[in-house]
Amino acid sequence: MCFKVFNIFFAFALLSQSISAQDSTVFFKTNATVINGAERFNEYENILREENVAIVANQSSVINESLHLVDFLLEKDINILRVFSPEHGFRGKADAGAHIKDQRDAKTGLKLISLYGKSKKPSYDHLADVNVVVLDLQDVGVRFYTYISTMHYVMIACAEMKIKVVVLDRPNPNGFYVDGPILEPDFQSFVGMHRVPLVHGMTIGEYAKMINEEGWLGNGVKCDLTVIPCLNYDHNDYYKLSIKPSPNLPNSASVFLYPSLALFEGTVVSVGRGTETPFQIIGHPNLKDGDLEFTPTSRPGAKSPKLISQKCTGYHLKSFGESILPVRKQLYLFWLLNMYKEINSEETPFFLENGFFDLLAGTDKLRMQIESGLKEDEIRESWQEGLVEFKKIRKKYLLYSDFE
Repeated sequence: MCFKVFNIFFAFALLSQSISAQDSTVFFKTNATVINGAERFNEYENILREENVAIVANQSSVINESLHLVDFLLEKDINILRVFSPEHGFRGKADAGAHIKDQRDAKTGLKLISLYGKSKKPSYDHLADVNVVVLDLQDVGVRFYTYISTMHYVMIACAEMKIKVVVLDRPNPNGFYVDGPILEPDFQSFVGMHRVPLVHGMTIGEYAKMINEEGWLGNGVKCDLTVIPCLNYDHNDYYKLSIKPSPNLPNSASVFLYPSLALFEGTVVSVGRGTETPFQIIGHPNLKDGDLEFTPTSRPGAKSPKLISQKCTGYHLKSFGESILPVRKQLYLFWLLNMYKEINSEETPFFLENGFFDLLAGTDKLRMQIESGLKEDEIRESWQEGLVEFKKIRKKYLLYSDFE
């Protein structure tokens, strides 16, 4: 089995190099070619002028790649009362899942309210004197990436208190495809709140419109929502981020690989947290063959990574992430299926006992399909009915030309 798995990975490595050379002309759009919603101040200035404003933002909320949105709006004499921050905090340095305390921004003196600490929903006191909430976050288009869950709770709070919401849209780097299982209600959590596939193919602004109009805020409520779209972007584009959206997504390879590799977070396998290449490598001490060895250590953004201080054998997938994923436009289960076959045993169960894999997948069916030995094409076929129905919903809320 070890020899077989190694050769399969080796074949994919060669294929990745071939496609990388073949498609070296693939054009990646950047902030230099796309105008983000935040940069279109003339489109939302009148909504904010003379109002009491709160901002939902993090390190990715910048104008022209350098000036933070909060600093920009203060320079424009917008009355910002406070700032809310999502998972990873206002500066984007906290570990995944780490609870963050409220604090004060050293530069502006503004109160920073964590929406990933004691509460995930702004309280009445947080919003009692606010007229408009502006949300500007760089999403990566994956259901379990928690910025869209934070947005959901912000929208509920604002709907209940009749407060306007302005979403400043940004491109989705994984916005060129839709794939994966649809979330089932029994597996709803903060890493999956809506009946959407694992990769939804929508910008955060489009997603906000869908949440609002599909009645997903619950109790029949809707918020007063305005989305400021991007310019020079559509869903056929491959978009390269200039700022890390979170500590462990440092480059385009990690962002493209994230939808496929993050499912390993619910298993015993390391995805490279605690190394210089998170979400670009996979490995485990029990893997006998591979093309690299690595040892996770404590570092900023990964203070207590999985398998810390344990030498892992594994595979480096960066070149695969830079080439095949944009070309093939799909979620990959290949590594998951083969690592399960290689590692799972009575002594080392592959899936974590806490059920996190099922929450990430949004269903227990994927885990059971893997355990029963289904092939990738058989698993993928089981998603198709749900994907067809979701695409009908998705189409109603698109702000940009769709992929073919």
